[in-house]
Amino acid sequence: MAMDFENYSVLMSVYAKENAEWFKQSIDSMLNQTIKTNDFVIVKDGKLTEKLEEIISEYEMKYPDIFHVISLPENVGLGLALREGINHCQNELIARMDSDDIAQKNRIEKQLLKFRENTALSIVGSHIGEFIDTIDNIQAYRLLPETQEEIKLYAKKRNPFGHPSVMLKKSEVLAAGNYRSYYLCEDYDLWIRMIEHDAICYNIQEPLVYMRIGEDFYQRRGGIKYLTSILKFKTEQYHKGFYTLRDYVISSGAHIVICLLPNKCRDLFYKKILRKSENG
Repeated sequence: MAMDFENYSVLMSVYAKENAEWFKQSIDSMLNQTIKTNDFVIVKDGKLTEKLEEIISEYEMKYPDIFHVISLPENVGLGLALREGINHCQNELIARMDSDDIAQKNRIEKQLLKFRENTALSIVGSHIGEFIDTIDNIQAYRLLPETQEEIKLYAKKRNPFGHPSVMLKKSEVLAAGNYRSYYLCEDYDLWIRMIEHDAICYNIQEPLVYMRIGEDFYQRRGGIKYLTSILKFKTEQYHKGFYTLRDYVISSGAHIVICLLPNKCRDLFYKKILRKSENG
């Protein structure tokens, strides 16, 4: 069967603590793409607020043939919510999107072009712009490796993709075992398993998605809960041979330091060291 490079699914998960207005802006940014989706899958991760329910109902009524809503009886977390959502996506190509971020209008157009240029591709992501309040207020850019070899090398130390920027093949996600529950590592975990299943990867070298950051954004990249999760994840990568001992020591050591930094210091570290500032 010939690969379909025109139709794609959008996959988004939402839970009760999401900001309703940001949720709406995120949905609209995907509906306003230069190439439209025919399948917009929203996973309700547990009971939502009345306002969030109203927004979803409005889109279901306005686009009854496009919106497909999956309701989970309780909050299970991002990994398991996306695991369920993947199974309901109708197309081979799936564009991930977070419920508070904003995509450029030509995001999908540029990603589909890459899949047409190289039909063997499994994952196509992009750089990420991080903003506060509006996309006119960019704070920094997350610059990611471009080629297959660069991505594989980068993945031995850090997450090689911006999760809300990726378009990926459903069949290859399923072949790698789909998403798992892994606190703040759900996506990184999937990318490595896909790479181990010979996924072909690429990052477009421009920001196609703007990620919303707030005062707690970098705080969530610290603390014992996140440190425990990331060390468990990295230990797993070492034991199965994806990380060398050197990779494991350097990567884990860096995360221990970052996680235990005071919040203000961690914020500065991310913005000054791990990101490119708006002013270059």
